Amino acid sequence: MFKDFKHLYKSFILIFLIAFLILNWSNVSYIANYFNYRVISDFLFGSPQNNNSGNIPQEINPILNFDYSEKENSVEIPKIEVSAPLNFVEDIDKVHKTLDIGPVHYPDSVLPGEKGQTIILGHSAPPNWPDIKYDNVFSNLDKLEKGDQIFVYFDHKEYIYSVEIIVFLEIGQDIPDNLTNSDNMLVLVSCWPPGKNIKRIAVGAYLKIK
Repeated sequence: MFKDFKHLYKSFILIFLIAFLILNWSNVSYIANYFNYRVISDFLFGSPQNNNSGNIPQEINPILNFDYSEKENSVEIPKIEVSAPLNFVEDIDKVHKTLDIGPVHYPDSVLPGEKGQTIILGHSAPPNWPDIKYDNVFSNLDKLEKGDQIFVYFDHKEYIYSVEIIVFLEIGQDIPDNLTNSDNMLVLVSCWPPGKNIKRIAVGAYLKIK
């Protein structure tokens, strides 16, 4: 009698657990995924409290709200008539090849909407260069002025940046502090002068907060 009761008790517990998991699967799955993310993240990068690496994207700023957009990942700069797809790569070695199909997000920088510095690279080309392979997408960055707007569409969100500063850099020169001292800064980078690998032009723009 006791053995039969014990068998029924175990069967009841098993059925109860299965039913509980089925009815609450979304919550259980969310908790499990979050736990796995935190464990893997902490293992690879260390705990968030002790991680100050600038190469690891920071958490999305929870106080910011951005408009939804149906547009795919892209960059638009009305002042210089730029409208181009925005590409993402995980490996720095793939950046140069990907530039043929449009501007590229530099993988060691944060994503749009995250705290830190978002860097987007693009080709430039000399005047009258054929309009192919987005070779001339950033040829006119020098014509931008303070206050001009840059629109970045990422993950169906619209991010609006306002140009603050334009600087010219030597090849290999670090991006200066005045382009990195903001929680939400966009930096567009291209070769300068257009079509020649002599220097770099960098345009810094602040994210507009609503």
